[in-house]
Amino acid sequence: MKLFIVPTPIGNLQDMTFRAINVLKSVDLILAEDTRVSGKLLKHFEINTRMQSYHMHNEHKILKSLVDKLKSGLEIALISDAGTPAISDPGFLLIRACVDEGIAIECLPGATAFVPALVNSGLPNDRFVFEGFLPIKKGRQTRLKLLAQETRTIVIYVSPHKLNKTLEEIVMYLGPDRQISVSRELSKIYEETLRGTAQSILEHYNSKQVKGEIVLIISGLNQDKN
Repeated sequence: MKLFIVPTPIGNLQDMTFRAINVLKSVDLILAEDTRVSGKLLKHFEINTRMQSYHMHNEHKILKSLVDKLKSGLEIALISDAGTPAISDPGFLLIRACVDEGIAIECLPGATAFVPALVNSGLPNDRFVFEGFLPIKKGRQTRLKLLAQETRTIVIYVSPHKLNKTLEEIVMYLGPDRQISVSRELSKIYEETLRGTAQSILEHYNSKQVKGEIVLIISGLNQDKN
């Protein structure tokens, strides 16, 4: 009995590893965030393993049955739509349950969007804080005020329709001169990274319709003065 955590490409299928393919072919069941999205990936690599939906809306409901399947001896792989499961994606609850039940877990190394974005930003990456997605409403202002005092480089995931709002908030709470980097469409044909002050980046994207998931890298307090 073992749970495999298997990263999948964040855009470019060539980033899929040989090991990930072999694991997905060998397990008894694949848990997928969206079986339609993952179905295309599995078809491309000729992986015929049975899939089951596992996402934020059903993970509590099916948790016990998955643990029971693992305890019965099945080997299960968990994948998300893109990147490493449980990093701003479903997976934590199942992993924690496996730890509690003494079920073996193996996490394969692989794609995670924030790593190339952080390295590519040109901002200090020896120490950083990963915030994932900011709270949508409750607690958002409080979190931004706390981040304004953070001295380490900050990593945030942003949905395209919230980019302008988030940039406006960074200008308001962290200041217009704070250095930031915006990476989107990572590993895809139209990959883009834009670097500059929060104000200049806001002016660039203002009123533009942006596509693709976005990673926002923000310099820590007083980093640009060191």
